Amino acid sequence: MEIEKLKNFVPLGLGYVKDIARESPSLPPWLFQHRDLMNEIERSEELGKEKIVNALNYIHFMEGFVYACVSHPTFQETILLRGRPDPCSGDTIHLRWIDDHVNSLKIESFGFEQIILLDGETITLIPVSAPQMSASGVTAELPEKGYILRLREIKRYKCENIGADLIQNGIIARGNLIDFSPRGFRIRINTDLSSPLNWFDFEDPTVINLREKHHVLFSGPCRTIRQTNHPQGKEIVVAPILDNITKSSKEKIRSPRRQLSPSPVFSFIHPLFHKRVKRRISDISNTGFSVQEKTSDSVLIPGLILPEVTISYANVLHLKCAVQVIYRKEEGAEVLCGIAILDMDIKSYGKLNQLLNHYSDSHIFVSNSVDMDALWEFFFQTGFLYPDKYRSLHQYKDLFKETYRKLYQENPEIACHFTYERDGEIYGHMSMLRTYERTWMIHHFAARPFESRRTGFLVLKQIMEYLNGFHKLPSANMDYVMAYFQPKNKIANRIFGDFARSLNNPQGCSLDRFCYFMWKKDASQEDLPSEWTLRESTPMDLWKLKLFYKHRSDGLLLDAHNMEGEPKRKGSLFTLYDQLGFHRSWNIHSLVHHEDPVAFIVRERSDVGINMAQLLNCFKIIVTEPEILPWDILIKSVSPLLHEETAAEIPLLIYPEDYVKKEGVPVTKVYDHWILNLHEKGNEYLQHMAKNFRIRFD
Repeated sequence: MEIEKLKNFVPLGLGYVKDIARESPSLPPWLFQHRDLMNEIERSEELGKEKIVNALNYIHFMEGFVYACVSHPTFQETILLRGRPDPCSGDTIHLRWIDDHVNSLKIESFGFEQIILLDGETITLIPVSAPQMSASGVTAELPEKGYILRLREIKRYKCENIGADLIQNGIIARGNLIDFSPRGFRIRINTDLSSPLNWFDFEDPTVINLREKHHVLFSGPCRTIRQTNHPQGKEIVVAPILDNITKSSKEKIRSPRRQLSPSPVFSFIHPLFHKRVKRRISDISNTGFSVQEKTSDSVLIPGLILPEVTISYANVLHLKCAVQVIYRKEEGAEVLCGIAILDMDIKSYGKLNQLLNHYSDSHIFVSNSVDMDALWEFFFQTGFLYPDKYRSLHQYKDLFKETYRKLYQENPEIACHFTYERDGEIYGHMSMLRTYERTWMIHHFAARPFESRRTGFLVLKQIMEYLNGFHKLPSANMDYVMAYFQPKNKIANRIFGDFARSLNNPQGCSLDRFCYFMWKKDASQEDLPSEWTLRESTPMDLWKLKLFYKHRSDGLLLDAHNMEGEPKRKGSLFTLYDQLGFHRSWNIHSLVHHEDPVAFIVRERSDVGINMAQLLNCFKIIVTEPEILPWDILIKSVSPLLHEETAAEIPLLIYPEDYVKKEGVPVTKVYDHWILNLHEKGNEYLQHMAKNFRIRFD
């Protein structure tokens, strides 16, 4: 009998249900418009009274509403009215009208049909009995059961305050997103005299931008499914065309994906409908992950940007990041979605890499707190801190120790380190430091035997995988990675030098040789001859430096070292170092002969021993006119700057090498300065390492 009763009213059609909650209160009630729903009642799922009561109480708790179906006494049209339920004990239901136009309807004369509950995916019909209606609301007896009908295969979600731009051939129409599913957007456009819709050809693709205020959440081509007129404008339903926007398709080596157990979970507030969503992660790398969701409840669409998500592992590790959906594959009742990590802070990125590395080799550690006694023992036993190097540092050993304690135990965002350990004993080490505005330095590479494993290469592999994902993140501030090595070091020469030489493209990877001296301060200080002047470098001076270096090397030194003069303090690397309790600065002087710069002296300052060869606490000298500049004049020009230093001696790095040889100055060390453009040649470098060192990135 209840089914027959339901068949007697003008039913709501399949497709989306019009939501009067979003309409102007001055509009009349909504009419049901379709008659095919009654054919679905026989196949509906039944809902018992207890669950009906629980559903009503939940709606009350969330301050939501239900729909009441009432029929016009004269025209027999069935309309929808919104009512907010009172707490329900199980026998009766009381709804309070929340639509202003009820007062003008003489509602007491209307017939009452049933109550409708909507969740975007299903419609629940509750055929109440003995209704008593008034201008304030309705009271009725609850039935023993209701009926659940599925409206659509994929749930649609109501949206608020999401702007929508339609762009076609340079013409833009603006509107708002009304609701969405991964298969389509419903957009309402205000049609007024200024509307450009007449110029749109909806047979052709249209670019849709969805935004919240000024933040773009989605942008992509769409096809128009249908158009309808609406009292508040034209409504257009569009479907995204692309199901794959895979990034980095040219990369031959990609970050390896891991299937972790237990599976991580990622959660977020959906930017289009502002509800929390949780999904299980199927596999994950340091550049992205894939998730599965039910087709009926899917909420992810290629191109969608999620500005803040949380990756959780075992409900203990929680990592924040920004991501973008890059593909969507429907596989029956399941959907597989690919997610690319757009940005992540360095500490979270280090924790993610540590988690992933644990599954490949439990001895690898990334930016973990290090036992400092074990670290010092490792540096001395491997000979990395050899006698001459320690001689230059020992007088500052307390400062030296404190600097490394902060680097290795506080894990600041200017540094990361990689170790290979067993039971707290270190067998391999390499670290990385942000040395310039957009350049990081690899240094302190050392290893010792551990069983039959190549511990040095295992650590090297990890830093390469780390870099492959890290340089893509805006927060990394990483365009370049650099290293210094002595050419006589065969391993380092193969790791770094061989690639630069084989590439033979200094704009992709450059290699510049510096002569290295430890220079002691001289008590005597002679003035420069009158035709020689030392001054802070001017823009025109730096222009000449660029011309010289381009002609001589055409490499990456000036770009990577930010040799445009001292950066602004606010927001610079200098400020970041200060905030973290470290020091970093540099400035550039020109040695001028008759107003013509012939050499440039870069004074770099940093914490003592932050690089053990003091390559970040030194003078870098670039001689642009070697034929004009005598050695004694160069040293006289440096002396006043040396006298400003507290250290008894300080490194000098002089470029080019042939100038030092021409002057007949004995050279104790030479360093090759290697710089890699990560965005241009980073993946090629990984391929080189895989081929020449049998390193597998999988």
